[in-house]
Amino acid sequence: MTGKVPSEPRCAALVGPYLCGKTTLLESLLVASGSVHRKGSIKDGNTVGDGTPEARDRQRSTELSVASTRYLDEDWTFIDCPGSVELTQDTFNALMVADTAVVVCEPEANKALTLAPVFRFLDEHNIPHFVFINKMDTAQTRIKAVLEALQTVSERPLILRQVPIRDGERVSGHVDLASERAFQWNTGKPSDLVQLPEPVVEREQEARTEMLEALADFNDALLEELLEDIIPSTDDIYANLTKDLQEDLIAPVFFGSAESDNGIRRLWKALRHEAPEPSVTAKRWGFETSGEATAQVFKTLHASQIGKLSLARVWSGEISDGMTVNGSRISGLFTLFGQKQDKLAKAGAGAVVALGRMDAVATGDVLSPSGNAKASDWPRPLPPLFSLAIHAENRADEVKLTGALAKLAEEDSSLSFQQNQDTSELLLWGQGEMHLQIALDRLQNRYNMSVISARPQVPYKETVRKSISQHARHKKQSGGHGQFGDVHLDIKPLPRGSGFDFHSTITGGVVPKQYIPAVENGIKDYMKRGPMGFQVVDIAVTLTDGQYHSVDSSDLAFKSAAQLAMRQGMPHCNPVLLEPIFMVKIALPNEFTSKIQRLISGRRGQILGFDARPDRKDWDEVSVQLPQSEMHDLIIDLRSVTLGVGTFVWEFDHLQEVTGKFADQVVSERAAAKK
Repeated sequence: MTGKVPSEPRCAALVGPYLCGKTTLLESLLVASGSVHRKGSIKDGNTVGDGTPEARDRQRSTELSVASTRYLDEDWTFIDCPGSVELTQDTFNALMVADTAVVVCEPEANKALTLAPVFRFLDEHNIPHFVFINKMDTAQTRIKAVLEALQTVSERPLILRQVPIRDGERVSGHVDLASERAFQWNTGKPSDLVQLPEPVVEREQEARTEMLEALADFNDALLEELLEDIIPSTDDIYANLTKDLQEDLIAPVFFGSAESDNGIRRLWKALRHEAPEPSVTAKRWGFETSGEATAQVFKTLHASQIGKLSLARVWSGEISDGMTVNGSRISGLFTLFGQKQDKLAKAGAGAVVALGRMDAVATGDVLSPSGNAKASDWPRPLPPLFSLAIHAENRADEVKLTGALAKLAEEDSSLSFQQNQDTSELLLWGQGEMHLQIALDRLQNRYNMSVISARPQVPYKETVRKSISQHARHKKQSGGHGQFGDVHLDIKPLPRGSGFDFHSTITGGVVPKQYIPAVENGIKDYMKRGPMGFQVVDIAVTLTDGQYHSVDSSDLAFKSAAQLAMRQGMPHCNPVLLEPIFMVKIALPNEFTSKIQRLISGRRGQILGFDARPDRKDWDEVSVQLPQSEMHDLIIDLRSVTLGVGTFVWEFDHLQEVTGKFADQVVSERAAAKK
């Protein structure tokens, strides 16, 4: 393999679904580079990645793991990204600073769809990427079938770079299609160069021809050579493979077994010779590589001992400890190796570093001494899909809880929290149940914060169907000045969504003007909880008459009289329960669209229509109206029927009357909760 090897540090992100073996692949890459001498295992909890308590408890990645290493005198940083679809925000952010990605997957054709979100992001952002089919030593599916399935979720042509050598049904080695050299795998050791086995020759020639024909789609000179039956040189083949990868025209496919260290050095060689240089990546994102020092933050961490860390990629110039960027002084510069930080004095272009105590800096920020450096748009936070109502077990910790949540949300922009004004609950929002459970574990592990969580209340409302006129008098005498207020109120329903309307038709001063605002305030206070126990909406109340006492009348007396009139009159207005209805747009592969009908009808929802997604091949968007009470675990069931890739966006649409047993149950549950 020829070509100039870049001298600046490069960065590769390891991405792929849960259980594909990314963390094990990182261990194998680090063993091959000599950074670790004994490979750790997820089961034993001693891997370089997944070093947090939340990851080790679950035996799965729960956040980014960063490890810098050297291989054949070149500097590299690997970012091991979590595989859960609920933690995709970290993955997308890491891909924004990587020179290349390694998409890791299992050799199972029926799991190819789980890679759709990752491939889509890579294709949309033109990020060069390899594919590594892991666990090939135990594969039950032919690699051609796996490749065909993967191609359905990738816009870029997937170019097979190897064919397997089989010992019976077991894959025991590979043939490199560019060099036409054969290798026998050895568990835990480098592969042996062997003679090309005779049974593989025909298959190797066929696969190599397919590879060259795919490359010829992007190179006219190579196409002419193939048409004239001229065999291109090995150097020309490698040059085409490198150029097409770096321009994100193709995605080369390799395979092996991270668990057994098979195919790892071949992957290392491809990364070394074909991955783009940092300067190429920087220009792709719009950075000036010849000007002042610039770096971009892709992850924020709040470490218990050293405080806030901002993980950043240096795009140009040199970042040093103590330097001031964007108005903040860097207080500590570190290189990362899992949970270990090593102090640095300075770092040049291409390096991935952690910046200490940059309190004013957020994920996505571009840092420079001038503070004027700009680049392409950062990925938006993923929309919230699942929530829990939470409160501190010790009520004295409520203020502390809010501060801890703010730090977690700063680390992960797809996590958010808010105080619900209707239910007075503190809601924690995220991408799914596991996502929020990880956040709650972090509250406990990092901040010693025990939190109680529950399903959020639905902010039901109530209104009336019938108009009524109600008279009420508040009269109280207890020595000295008493209290006297007398009002006549007309209560009537308004169209849905109108809110509240108050008028006064008082003439002749039967209720002095200064007391009329108190009447309105009394009505509003009552409306916080109507006869069914919920906030009252969509009514009009008119003050039509009343009486006052020159000594005993007051704002408080008229406010109390208005509350009494509402309390006496509202039960006779035929009150009715209102539930919030959301407009939901569900995105999913069209092969699962037929399953949505049952999912939505079982949740009292209504399907409004189907449309093909113009931006995603073979995907549909289903428009649905769904009661908020049925939204809580919708994402769980949706992922269950779509191999984890279905998602949705939602917004409040309207309030809808609900009657019958369901309404009775809601009202009785609210009454019991108030008691």
